[in-house]
Amino acid sequence: MASVSYHISSLLEKMTSTDKDFRFMATNDLMMELQKDSIKLDEDSEKKVVKMLLKLLEDKNGEVQNLAVKCLGPLVGKVKEYQVETIVDTLCTNMLSDKEQLRDISSIGLKTVISELPPASTGSTMTANVCKKITAQLTGAIGKQEDVSVQLEALDILSDMLSRLGGTLYSFHSSILNCLLPQLTSPRLAVRKRAIIALGHLVLTCSGNIFSELTEHLLAELKRNESTSTTRTYIQCVAGISRQAGHRIGEHLEKIIPLIVQYCNVEDDELREYCFQAFESFVRRCPKEIDPHIPNVMGLCLKYITFDPNYNYDNEEEEEEEEMMETENGEDEEQESDDEYSDDDDISWKVRRSAAKCLEAIVSSRHDLLQDFYKTLSPVLISRFKEREENVKADIFSAYISLLKQTLPIQSWLHASDASGKDDVPLTMLQNQVPKIVKALHKQLKEKSIKSRQGCFSLLTELANVLPGCLADHIPALVPGIVFSLADKSSSSNMRIDTLSFLHVLLCNHQPEVFHPHIKSLLPPVVTCIGDPFYKITSEALLVTQQLVKVIRPLDKSCTFDAKPYVKDLFPGTLKRLKAADIDQEVKERAISCMGQIIYNLGDHLSTDLQPTLKIFLERLKNEITRLTTVKALTLIASSPLKIDLRPILGEGFPILASFLRKNQRALKLSTLTALDILVKNYSDSLKPAMIESVLTELPALITENDMHVSQVAIMFLTTLAKVYPSCISKISGSVLAEIFQLVHSPLLQGGALNAIIDFFQALVLTKTATMGYSELMKQLTAPIYSSGSGGASVTLHKQAYYSVAKCVAALSSACPKEAPAIVNQFIQDVKNPKSSSAVKVLAFLSLAEMGRTTNLSAQRELKTVILEAFTSPSEEVKSAASYALGNISVGNLKEYLPFMLKEIGSQPKRQYLLLHSLKEVISSSPADGLKPYVEDIWALLFKHCECTEEGTRNVVAECLGKLTLVNPSELLPRLKKQLSSGSPHARSTVVTAIKFTIADQPQPIDALLKGCIGDFLKTLQDPDLNVRRVALAMFNSAAHNKPSLIRDLLNAVLPSLYNETKVRRELIREVEMGPFKHTVDDGLDVRKAAFECMYTLLESCLDRLDIYEYLNHVEDGLKDHYDIRMLTFIMLARLSTLCPNAVLQRLERLIEPLRATCSTKVKAGSVKQEFEKQDELKRSAMRAVAALLTIPEVEKSPVMAEFSSQIRSNPEMASLFESIQKDSASLPTSESMDMS
Repeated sequence: MASVSYHISSLLEKMTSTDKDFRFMATNDLMMELQKDSIKLDEDSEKKVVKMLLKLLEDKNGEVQNLAVKCLGPLVGKVKEYQVETIVDTLCTNMLSDKEQLRDISSIGLKTVISELPPASTGSTMTANVCKKITAQLTGAIGKQEDVSVQLEALDILSDMLSRLGGTLYSFHSSILNCLLPQLTSPRLAVRKRAIIALGHLVLTCSGNIFSELTEHLLAELKRNESTSTTRTYIQCVAGISRQAGHRIGEHLEKIIPLIVQYCNVEDDELREYCFQAFESFVRRCPKEIDPHIPNVMGLCLKYITFDPNYNYDNEEEEEEEEMMETENGEDEEQESDDEYSDDDDISWKVRRSAAKCLEAIVSSRHDLLQDFYKTLSPVLISRFKEREENVKADIFSAYISLLKQTLPIQSWLHASDASGKDDVPLTMLQNQVPKIVKALHKQLKEKSIKSRQGCFSLLTELANVLPGCLADHIPALVPGIVFSLADKSSSSNMRIDTLSFLHVLLCNHQPEVFHPHIKSLLPPVVTCIGDPFYKITSEALLVTQQLVKVIRPLDKSCTFDAKPYVKDLFPGTLKRLKAADIDQEVKERAISCMGQIIYNLGDHLSTDLQPTLKIFLERLKNEITRLTTVKALTLIASSPLKIDLRPILGEGFPILASFLRKNQRALKLSTLTALDILVKNYSDSLKPAMIESVLTELPALITENDMHVSQVAIMFLTTLAKVYPSCISKISGSVLAEIFQLVHSPLLQGGALNAIIDFFQALVLTKTATMGYSELMKQLTAPIYSSGSGGASVTLHKQAYYSVAKCVAALSSACPKEAPAIVNQFIQDVKNPKSSSAVKVLAFLSLAEMGRTTNLSAQRELKTVILEAFTSPSEEVKSAASYALGNISVGNLKEYLPFMLKEIGSQPKRQYLLLHSLKEVISSSPADGLKPYVEDIWALLFKHCECTEEGTRNVVAECLGKLTLVNPSELLPRLKKQLSSGSPHARSTVVTAIKFTIADQPQPIDALLKGCIGDFLKTLQDPDLNVRRVALAMFNSAAHNKPSLIRDLLNAVLPSLYNETKVRRELIREVEMGPFKHTVDDGLDVRKAAFECMYTLLESCLDRLDIYEYLNHVEDGLKDHYDIRMLTFIMLARLSTLCPNAVLQRLERLIEPLRATCSTKVKAGSVKQEFEKQDELKRSAMRAVAALLTIPEVEKSPVMAEFSSQIRSNPEMASLFESIQKDSASLPTSESMDMS
């Protein structure tokens, strides 16, 4: 300690030296000391250091002054509060001094101090006291209005302070407001501008009363309209406030908008510009409140986007061929043009620009008005592409690009199945406007201005993406512009890159034939770009070339175009880039891909050049950086229909490929397996057994349950080998097969990997290899199941494994039909044998099911009795397997089994449930034509059981009904609808559930019929019976999830009923006595849960149809509900933060309270373990929601959020939880994966 204070006092001494260099160095050293965390100053040193630094602020030497100011920052955190106040007092006094330099340095000092003050959330009182001191002085300085530069600095510092520490100045807000409002009429525009900025920061944290006071003042002044100049300022101020705190100004919009509309008609361009800027900020920040005014605002925008009074566009129409005619003060201008009028005074372009920006805001926020946009807005924008002012043109382009982006059909699994006609209307309207767009743009592609050419290309690129193929008829108009931009010497590199990327999109989205006439002019400039020294241009050009090669000679259809003459242009340029070793990684990769494409499409024209090029590929294969791309290129070449001769490189290449299977790079393994597969299929005659063996040794390690996809691709490759090289299969027996059997018995096996294994076994049996015959494979497949029953070490397999084994058994039997009857008999004996374990019986039934589905097992007389006996088995697994078997065997032979099954269902009430499950299998798996004759009988039978008291049975009946309806929808759907009106609540709930099963995520013939009547089924959301409402919600959820198009147009009618179900119903909560305890049961919980699940689904599929504010009201109620519902609403809140951040911001105060309550609850000390775990889960989920809210831009400006996050930081338990959640979300790849947690 002593040494520090000694060191510092020696520095202070040097600071008084007469030599400026000494002073400078000493100050610099002090700076270094202060920045160390370990430094502690005693009171005396503090005083001296502060005093000295304040003195140095008035030093004669500027550099010393600058350093002294920098020292203040680190000093603030190291000294006691009263010292900071001394610093601040001195600085504030100096701000008012007459010396300009001192004033400047003091204001920098104040800003430094403010930025270093600890935020209020750390709980230190220093910040608040210091801020109050500064504020009092600043408001005084601003109010005096003597010297403008003092005012400007003071306003600047005040803004700084309000934006960082607005909440701490709570008590000063009203005096700050009173000091700022008069500044809006200051004679100096700069003062007004800074006052507006300060007000913007003030409204983020001020109370409701102060905000109202401010808006009242602004409204009154706008109505008074004292002078145009002040009105401009007030409108700017309204826009500024709306940008900062749009959610607060929403409720005042009704009064504000008419005033601003009225000012749009005043002949003052700047005023109009500010009006449109205000509109733009309203559209972006208060979407709900501006809604009724949108048509009005849009009308104004469309009127003023063409507002150009000093320029005459008429002459262009007739003189299409000539360049634009400039009419300089011609007599035909309607403006009273005096001689002194010059173009520099014309600021009408600012009005046009702000109108264009406002339109862009409307377009990007109102997806629902697309059709209107194409009717009214699109033609006007297209007619303005000829705008003469470059900045305005850029904004018009960007507004049109926004419109195109809104039109882009949503490419997601939800809408892929939803090819409904409704979304196509805007696309058709756009299609009709394409000729006008091209006409307006194609001349501009040759203009000198690079900016407008880039604008044209980005607009055309977007257009080609939204409507692939729409430019087919206009290629001749566009090619000259493309060539011009590529060849033009004055084009910047970005210009060339934009042109190339447009050309790439164009080539990808149109048919090859339309380009054939233009190849001659397009190819040379592209090839020149491949040789460009700038790597980005080269890599774009290689992409384009790769696409051009496909266009010149498409191999998938016959084509008369002769590609041969162009090979000599394409090949050498690409080859040069392929050979170069010292170029950018991206260029290397694209050169390899491009050359691969050239060989694939034009390999037969390369003659002697082919082999040397393939040798280069071999080199690239050995290089770690380029190997993956090369493997993909070789895969392409090997699959070429031109049968490229790869023999020279296979000998060396095959072992290299084999070695890649060992590498720890998943993408490389997968690509290599695909490449090997193609090579084995297409080049079987040139591969030596030794080569194949080198690959085989690598395969066992790839087949594991840890990576199903790699296993699947490896097994598909094995299948190819078994078909092409049956001889080599004998070598693989041991290890690979062991791995595959391991996989079959894994609970994770399903889908693609299982099908690959089935194909492999079928190929394997057909190779007739001695050690791998039918019986041998069967034995190994079923061994674990049989051994577990016979007192050996029991291997318990997962249920999924039984299904996998059964599928493999059926596949082997269908490959060897001669062996099938024997194995069927064996299974029947297994089932009859009382000593068989239940595992053996389950496998037997499942195998019989899989075999019976495809082959007719009616020769086996005992089957029916065996199955029916199994229905009485004590083991549940055996019962369900038997029921599955009966269903599937019936599919193979409907004539015999279906009538038998229906008879049993009627006569055996005890076995009904199992028999209905069998019936469900029959209905799901049989072809519709086979079922048609039995539909009436099944239907009648099902309706007998639809009022069953047992819910499980009702659900199976409902599933049967739903799937049966799909067989003949036009007749059966109306019958279901009739049932709604009659019958008990049970019957109604069965019918509604049946509808749920008719909705699938693939397009189906029933869709159109469903769309017509789903409204009637959704009316059950208002059913008096609780259970019916619950199943109706489940059905609605299924529709919203799988086929949103069914319900999109009904949402206005359905949402009130949906929201109604989210309310807690007191009458459904009852108390149950359990011994000495009273326990409350809420019967309405399940229905509420179902309702909130629907709301979550609607977020994903119908967001644009929801009134998000109404929606948030119910989310808010859910945040205070039962545990299950809170968990759901936390996830919804996290999703909403990414989907509609602005709406969430507006409601922040009401949403944070419940989150805060959840995060700070304590569980009672004596509670059970589950209670603690539940509470933990809730808190984690709530914290996830908080973390999501914090990702919203500008959220930290909200005082409630700032206070809550400081509370989290100061509470160690909450802080550690929050940190762990941040870590979790950082490790997740996207926000998508977060909400499923």
